[in-house]
Amino acid sequence: MKNFRLLLMMAMITALSVVLVACADDSDVDPEADTEEGTEEDTEGAADEGSGGGDLIISEASDIVSLDPHGNNDVPSSNVRNNIYESLTYLDEDMEVQPRLATEWEEVDDTTWEFTLKEGVTFHDGTEFNAEVVEANLERILDPAVASPRMFLYEMVTGVDVVDDYTVQINLEYPFAPILAHLAHDAGGMISKEVIDADYEAALSEAGEDMSVEEYYELREEGGEEHEEIADAITEEAGNHIADNPVGTGPFELESRAAGENVVLANNADYHDEENAAQLDTVTFKVVPETGARLAEIETGSSHIAGAAEPSNIDRLESHDSTEVDLTPSLGLSYVGFNVEQEPLDDPLVRQAISYAIDREAIIEGIYEGVGTPAEGPLAPGVFGHDDSVEGITYDLDRAQELMEEAGHEDGFELEILTNDQPQRVDTTVYMQEALEELNIDVSVQQLEWGAYLETTANGDHDMFVLGWSTVTGDADYGLYALLHSSMHGDPGNRSFLADETVDELLEAGRTETDPDEREEIYSELQEELVEIAPMIYIHHQDFVTGVNTNVDNFVIDALGIYQLRETTVSE
Repeated sequence: MKNFRLLLMMAMITALSVVLVACADDSDVDPEADTEEGTEEDTEGAADEGSGGGDLIISEASDIVSLDPHGNNDVPSSNVRNNIYESLTYLDEDMEVQPRLATEWEEVDDTTWEFTLKEGVTFHDGTEFNAEVVEANLERILDPAVASPRMFLYEMVTGVDVVDDYTVQINLEYPFAPILAHLAHDAGGMISKEVIDADYEAALSEAGEDMSVEEYYELREEGGEEHEEIADAITEEAGNHIADNPVGTGPFELESRAAGENVVLANNADYHDEENAAQLDTVTFKVVPETGARLAEIETGSSHIAGAAEPSNIDRLESHDSTEVDLTPSLGLSYVGFNVEQEPLDDPLVRQAISYAIDREAIIEGIYEGVGTPAEGPLAPGVFGHDDSVEGITYDLDRAQELMEEAGHEDGFELEILTNDQPQRVDTTVYMQEALEELNIDVSVQQLEWGAYLETTANGDHDMFVLGWSTVTGDADYGLYALLHSSMHGDPGNRSFLADETVDELLEAGRTETDPDEREEIYSELQEELVEIAPMIYIHHQDFVTGVNTNVDNFVIDALGIYQLRETTVSE
């Protein structure tokens, strides 16, 4: 194999083979597609009523996809939504479940949980948070009309009973150990019921359905073919109103949105928890695709935070007088996925061969500057269910060539690998091109803008792809179920389109077993099974590298990659 350092120096030459299907500049974004209408009046003056903590500007590599918490599963959107919406529970820095909109809970029996809700909480639109709101939110995310890619988080919920204004029972189809952690997920963010009603009303109207929201709810409760038909009819419109009018109970509320440019949040002066209220007056999430430009932003003070600063820039950040680096170990995984429905990747021998041909250490050292932990499997150390005794596939070119011959592909074949415009992922594809030449595999690269990339890989229009996944609940169920279960094909997470009976059975057993020791055994067996199936190449558990201007205090990024901004302030 050619020298890897030399390879990266030749990246500009190699990049001539990359098909630039979509660029990341603002000219390719419809300026009206996601613009928030009707929200500036609601939040006018909110910044003037802030806590005097300053105006924080965060430069991000990618724009958000949706402000609907039941919508897309991407980190840029989650980072914004985390400040607008709140959930019943949350995970602290030790990944322990803590109360938020629920003050306490009780496991009534194996399949029934009762929650006592916090009183005196109002949404940004002035409406009250209560048990009916919880019912409306959980019923919405489970509604096939919404077609939420996050529905899997709550698919075990069979019903929600309103006991009284501030008591609600959640009923489960089967015992589900991580339910409290799932309720802490971004998808559990509570939306104003008035906004949910308005969203359904708009969807019914746009679809030409002559039906009130109340009539639709009654039809949904009854179920049957008529509801399925109406649900299908309004799916295209469901969620549009919420995406344009995000109303939660969080410490910030939406001030403005310019698609492809920025999202501006203002301090919620009426926040219900004074001790944990945000200090900042405003937060601007600014889209700056180029890494060098993001660093220049914080060096000059035009921005205060540079997201995805990349390990190669650590020295630059540490040596500049005005900047410093935040390095946070994650519970995430970077990986190269196979579409196992595509020939010849439908053969596990071929997938194993490609996996053996990839030197993870070379990628970590050459692309990530040695920052991160090599991955033996999909679960990071610290995630419940991780088994460090499982030996994954490691670099062994001789074994890779033997497997290619055994699979009948010693002469190789052609493959295409997709990436978005994240530099380290692009560099990984360049490395893949070079490495797989050793197996006579001709790899072409297609680079897509973030939104198009997610859509293409969700539709299965790919051979291989480079992506990441964060186990945001700290539990193996989240780290594995969405990525690998056959019911999760596409947008929910299984972009490998794996459908394996044994994997499904183990995943289902792991989420229904309540004994922790038994669950750990199930996940150990599953991790052993995945070595043979090889649905993806596990690269590493990355550290988040974030650039911070020195005039920012108390900025925290957690192990999930989410910015924690309640205590953050900016000085002049």
